[in-house]
Amino acid sequence: MSAEPSPIPPVGRPLTVGAILLVLMLCLTWGFNQIAIKLVLREIPPYTQAAIRSAGALLVILAIARFRGVKLFERDGTLGAGLFVGAIFGFEFLLIYHGLELTSASRAVVFLYTMPFFVAFGAYQLLGERLRAAQWAGLAVSFAGVAVAIGVPQPNVTTSVLFGDLLMIAGAAMWAATTLVVKRTKLITAAPEKALGYQVGLSVPILGIAALVAGERIPAVPGTLTVSLLAFQAFWVVGLTFLLWFSLIKTYSASKLAAFTFITPLFGVVGGYLILGDQLTPAFGLAALLVIAGLVLVNRPARSAATNALLNVTKT
Repeated sequence: MSAEPSPIPPVGRPLTVGAILLVLMLCLTWGFNQIAIKLVLREIPPYTQAAIRSAGALLVILAIARFRGVKLFERDGTLGAGLFVGAIFGFEFLLIYHGLELTSASRAVVFLYTMPFFVAFGAYQLLGERLRAAQWAGLAVSFAGVAVAIGVPQPNVTTSVLFGDLLMIAGAAMWAATTLVVKRTKLITAAPEKALGYQVGLSVPILGIAALVAGERIPAVPGTLTVSLLAFQAFWVVGLTFLLWFSLIKTYSASKLAAFTFITPLFGVVGGYLILGDQLTPAFGLAALLVIAGLVLVNRPARSAATNALLNVTKT
């Protein structure tokens, strides 16, 4: 189903200090969410976990929409784009979870966070956002920082592992596509609850069918920790932080927002050290510096023509 483009693709304004702080909070949440998923996987298999998470998040979205008076089922020309982005959202998680079965978690995180490259390229092609050479270099530096933090490359990489890596990259491309579709279609004019509602709502049957086909079962009644962590994923991560993310997408530059997601796996590494007892390597300090340096390059404003003229005058 094709998504009807909006007449004028909204580029989005540069990030403010408040927006940056909000994105950092989201990245912190998403970094620790990876740990929550790992812990829940001990008792609830992946597709089933994802389906339950989406179903719980859908209840949160419906409640927030009712409280704010958002008319989710009102005709506004977003149905085509909404179904399209919802399908992308659902299959994105199928690819990611299947990829995690084939490749290591560390490699998966690195390849998943190729997402900003897809957003930057798509924003250049579809949204009219122009990244300078320094900003492209910033994306590369930040990605290098993530790679150092996670510790790739790794030895003994098999064909199966490489296929898992490709699935993670495909998942990253779909993640980027949801951002670009929202920015490029009439969904940009819809309330965040409706834009996210399409995605979460359609992902429930997609993930549920996948769980049935895979023959997943929950062998025993999950413990209190598992239920609490699953509630954290459903109500806070997907139900609330994703709403905040789409609110930011409606306002700010898509490529610059995506660049900040490089910080997420760094938070995940720290969380793994504090909660799971994972070992931190000396390379983590270098990785953090690379990520920060890359973000500075991406978000550094371009000099205006007046500033360049003034600099030229002072040089002569």
